[in-house]
Amino acid sequence: MKKFLNDPVHFVDEMLEGIYKAHPAVTYASGDLRCLVTSKVKTGKVGIATGGGSGHLPTFLGFVGDGMLDGAAVGGVFQSPSAEQMYQVTKHIDQGAGVLYIYGNYSGDIINFDMAAELADLDGITVKQVVGNDDVASSVVGEEHKRRGVAGIFFIYKAAGAAASEGLSLDEVTRLADKARLRTRTMGVALSSCVVPEIGHATFSIGEDEMEIGMGIHGEPGISRKTLAPADAVVDEMMERIFKETDYQKGDQVAVLMNGLGGTPLEELYILFRRVSQLLEERGVTAKHVFVGEFATSMEMAGASISILHLDEELDRLIAAPANTPFFQHIAG
Repeated sequence: MKKFLNDPVHFVDEMLEGIYKAHPAVTYASGDLRCLVTSKVKTGKVGIATGGGSGHLPTFLGFVGDGMLDGAAVGGVFQSPSAEQMYQVTKHIDQGAGVLYIYGNYSGDIINFDMAAELADLDGITVKQVVGNDDVASSVVGEEHKRRGVAGIFFIYKAAGAAASEGLSLDEVTRLADKARLRTRTMGVALSSCVVPEIGHATFSIGEDEMEIGMGIHGEPGISRKTLAPADAVVDEMMERIFKETDYQKGDQVAVLMNGLGGTPLEELYILFRRVSQLLEERGVTAKHVFVGEFATSMEMAGASISILHLDEELDRLIAAPANTPFFQHIAG
């Protein structure tokens, strides 16, 4: 293991200390570094909270700020935060209009977020939940409730955050967040493993000439392992599964997230997006909003994921809205 760290036990907290020192627009609640919240809570606005394991920056912490999230609770690397941590975030960001939880479809997160919502209810805080499940590789059509939440959760954050910033009610913010969830599909591919600092070795093995289509962001098995192919062929295979699930019509518009998993050069992400764009154009579909970079990583894993959000008028407006967070800045339009 070659990493810039001190004691692996302190990896997460020292990372958080660095974030707070670098970005004064965020702080932490209840004296707990792992309860990150915005420094500028807006009175009367629906609060938006998320959470999950560390090791995925910018998800979850990096999207707390204007136009997106208000708080995030994080656990150890690839470990859920506690219910108490999520509860403390909830109390801090609640401004009387209720709080929406947005998080990925993982059992530990579901249990702890449900417990946090129960604690909040005892305080008279109304909490609603939207659980991201955009990973088409992790379950078949008809059993979407079993699918993992991966990089496409970014679109749910963006839609919900913009809706809350417009002053919409908790019910409306939840409806729009859930619409973004239902209209988002993601496929990923991994080229290498990653190293959890406290473990100190690769979480799985993969050959130098191999790739795994559909691998999860914690190293969960994908749908096929095969010899690494040219970039266009890799994208073709990934997009084929997304196209099978979405009835795109000529003239439709989408938002595209070309996401790096932590160890993929930006140049390679643009090569992959080039092919995504070509395939959309062949179907008469316009990529109206495009985001290329690292949005949901897996430590230093080499690989990428493609997330496609099928836009309508409401979602187009929300994705286009301005946002300003430590790891994401977006100018209106």
